[in-house]
Amino acid sequence: MLRLSKLTDYAVVVLIRLSHGEAVQTSPGIAAGIGLPEPTVAKVLKALACSGLVSSQRGARGGYRLVRPLSAIPVTDVVAAIDGPIALTACVEGSGTGCEAECLCPVRGRWDLVNDAVRQALGRITLADMDRSAPRAFPARAAAPKPQDLVFTLSAE
Repeated sequence: MLRLSKLTDYAVVVLIRLSHGEAVQTSPGIAAGIGLPEPTVAKVLKALACSGLVSSQRGARGGYRLVRPLSAIPVTDVVAAIDGPIALTACVEGSGTGCEAECLCPVRGRWDLVNDAVRQALGRITLADMDRSAPRAFPARAAAPKPQDLVFTLSAE
């Protein structure tokens, strides 16, 4: 089963919370607003700041703010900020992790196809898509055909 870490889940919640309310928010304020322990929120914010998704401001009016709007933050950026590069296996081309069966492995280097597909899929989803309070833009559906437009052909055999 593919599962993201709890910290990545928390990071998405923290970023969405930052998009609502004041432009600059404190770690304790965010924690109170989303119901998570403040040390956990502080840890998430530190990682998000290191990755450039949020910026921090010191001082009496300090806190954290989003650097980009939610619509410009793909889920892949959040996953990479918290958990590192997206990879389903440890044997990813160029990862430097090495493998004792590398020279005999029949799928050596082929997991990159899967990893790229996962990255591309997650890259198409932004945090704006994840925000439940934002109005959703659903793709236009084709109108259902009217009964008079349906044509049935019967064949006698």
